[in-house]
Amino acid sequence: MIRLKPILILGSIGIVVATGLIFGNRAARAHVKYMTEVDDHPIKCWTCHASIQKDNVIAKMLNETYVSPYNLAISDQGDRLYVVGQESNQLLVVDPAAGSVLNKIEVGERPHTVLLDRDGHTAYVSNQWADNIYLIDLDEARVTDTIEGGSGPAGMVITPDGKSLYCVNSYSSNISIFDMETLKERRRLKAGNNPVSIAITPDGSEVYVSSRRTIPVEHMTSPMTEMTVASTKQQRITARKRWKDAYIMENVAVTPSGDMAITTLIRPKNLIPAVQIERGWMMTHGIGIIERKENGRMIQLLLDEPNAYYSDPFDIVIARDGKRAYVSHGGVNIISVIDLEEIRSLLEESTDEQLQTYSNHLGISSRYVIGRIPTGANPKGMVLSPDGNLLYVAERLDDRIAVINTGSLVTERTIDLEGPRRRTVARHGRQVLNNAGRTFQNQYACYTCHPDAHEDGLVYNMAGTDMGRNLANVQTLRDIGDIPPYKWNGKNQTIYKQDGMRFSTILTRSEAFSHKELDALVAYIVTGIKNPPNLRFNPNGELTAAQKRGKMIFYRDFDNFGNEIPVENRCYTCHPPPYFTNMEMTDVGTLADSDDPMKFDVPQLNNVYESSPYLHDGVAPTLEEIWTEFNDDDEHGVANDMMKDQLNDLVEYLKSIRDAKYYMDDAEVYQASGSKKSKKR
Repeated sequence: MIRLKPILILGSIGIVVATGLIFGNRAARAHVKYMTEVDDHPIKCWTCHASIQKDNVIAKMLNETYVSPYNLAISDQGDRLYVVGQESNQLLVVDPAAGSVLNKIEVGERPHTVLLDRDGHTAYVSNQWADNIYLIDLDEARVTDTIEGGSGPAGMVITPDGKSLYCVNSYSSNISIFDMETLKERRRLKAGNNPVSIAITPDGSEVYVSSRRTIPVEHMTSPMTEMTVASTKQQRITARKRWKDAYIMENVAVTPSGDMAITTLIRPKNLIPAVQIERGWMMTHGIGIIERKENGRMIQLLLDEPNAYYSDPFDIVIARDGKRAYVSHGGVNIISVIDLEEIRSLLEESTDEQLQTYSNHLGISSRYVIGRIPTGANPKGMVLSPDGNLLYVAERLDDRIAVINTGSLVTERTIDLEGPRRRTVARHGRQVLNNAGRTFQNQYACYTCHPDAHEDGLVYNMAGTDMGRNLANVQTLRDIGDIPPYKWNGKNQTIYKQDGMRFSTILTRSEAFSHKELDALVAYIVTGIKNPPNLRFNPNGELTAAQKRGKMIFYRDFDNFGNEIPVENRCYTCHPPPYFTNMEMTDVGTLADSDDPMKFDVPQLNNVYESSPYLHDGVAPTLEEIWTEFNDDDEHGVANDMMKDQLNDLVEYLKSIRDAKYYMDDAEVYQASGSKKSKKR
C-alpha cells in the first residue's frame, strides 16, 4: 500500500522550495534591475555585496595593500632606483640591473615625490597626506628627520649650490623654500591652483611650478591654469604664465640647454555639449612650451592623432642631449616619444597665428611624435638612466617598473616590486577608472575629470533634453558609497546606474563597461576612495576661535533678530554629520534659466574647502559667494541677517569640516545648538 503522507509532505516542500526559488529569483532580479537599470546584469549576490564591504573581516580578507609606484629617482651611477610606493607608504630601494627590491623604508601617508641630494646618501620624500617631508639616510635605511611646511607637499627640487630645497604644496597652493642647513622653512610663495610639480633650470636661476586646476575665471568661460616662475636668487615670483583653454599640468621639465620649459596638459572642451564625444574633441592632450628667451612665446601642441587620443599625460622627462622627450599617458598605457629638434624647427618657422591653429591640430603630432611605446597599467613617473640608454617607468596599477631601451623604443623587461600577486575586485576597478579604453577613440578616462578620484573644478554641458541646458559642476568620488542618490538631479539611485547606464548614455554613447568591469568599478569607488585628512584647516580636531563661532552659526535655531529659523532652512537640517548631507532633494533657489525644473541633491561638505567652484552649475567661485551673491531670498539657509564677520566665521567652520570617518569615530554627535551629546554605540 502506498504511503501518501510522506509523498504529500515531500511534494509540498518541493512546491514551497520551487515557489521560493521563483519568487526569490524575481526579487533578486528586481533588486539587480533597480541597482543597475538594466535587465541583463548577472545576479551574483555574494560577488557584489562582498566586494563592497568596508572596515570589517570580510573586507580585510578580500582586499590587499598594493605598492602603486608613483614617482622615481635614480642614483648618479645608475645602480639604484628609488621608488615611491603611493599606496604602501614606502620608499623602495631597487637594484635595476638585478631587477630586485633591496629594501623597503616606511614613510608617511600618501608619499608623492622622492628627491636625492648631491652626495646620493640622503633622500627626501614628500608625504602629501601628512603635510611633511621625510629626510632619509639611505646608508642606514631610516628616517632621520621631518621637515614641515605647507599643506600637501608634492614636487621638490634642490638648488645647484645645495643651499635651498623648494617644495610645492598641492593643497595650500604655494611653494615652501627650506634652508638645507637648518631644515627650516625660510619663505613661502604663492603658486597657482593645486600645484604638483616643479623643475629647475640648468643654471639654477629659476624654478617653474605647474598646477592642475584652473584659477578663478568668469562663469562659463574656458579654464586658465597658471605656471608659476620664481627667481632662486631673489626667492620671489617673477612671472605667472597663464595657459588659456588648458589645465591638469601634471609635470614640468626644462631642457638641458635651458631654451624651453615643457609641461604636460589637457585641453578640455567642457563648454560644448557632451554629444561632441561622437565627433572627437571633447578632451585633447598635449604639451605646453615656454620659450625661455626675450619675448618668448607660450605654445600648446597636441600629442593626439586624428583617430586616436592619448589621454591623461602625466610625466615628462628630457634626454640629456635635449633632443628627445618622453611623456607617459596614464589613460592609455603608452609612452610618447617626442623629437624636440623637430619641435624647435616647427616653432622657428611658424607664426603666432599658425601656432594658435596647431594647438587644436590633431594631425600636427605626426611631425614630432616619433614613437609610441606600450606599457603596463597606468604609467606615471619616469626617470632616465645616467647614460640615457634606459627609461624606467612606474607602472602604477601593475606594481612594476618597465625598463625601456631608448634606442629600440622597446620594453626590455619589467621589475616586480613585490606587491600582492592576486588582483582584487577593487584593484580591477581602479584599473578601469584610470583607463580610457571605453570612450570613443580613448578621449578620456573617469580619472580625467576626477583626478585623484576627486573632481577637476570644471563645469560641463552634459547635453540633456536641449543643448546647452542643465550645466553640471563635477562632483567628487571620495567617500560617496553611502550617500545616494547621485548626479545633481538625483536621477541615479546607485553608483551602478551612475557609472553604468548614465556613463554609457551621456559620456560614451556606447556600452562603456562589461558587467564584471562595472562590478569592479563600483567596488573600488565604494571601498578604495577616501578623503585626505583636512590638515590645512583642521589638523587635530581642535577648532580655532573663529571656527567655533562659525560652528555655532551652522547649528543655530534663531537669527540675529531672535526669530526662529524654520527647521527646513537651518544649515544642519540638510547637512548633518558625518557626511554633512541628508541625501535628500531640495530647492535652495539656485535654479538657473538654463535648467529644467528640478530640485537638487544635497552635496556632502566633507573637505569642501578643496572643491571650488560651488553650487550645481559652478556659478559661485567661493564659499562666501554662495550667500553674498546667490541667496537673496534666504532660500539656501537664513544668512542675510548675518554681519560680515559672522559669515567669515561660518566659512571658516565649513573649511574645517574633515573626512566623514572623523565624525563617525567620534563618541558624540553634534546637536542643533552646536553642543555635543553622547550617543550609544
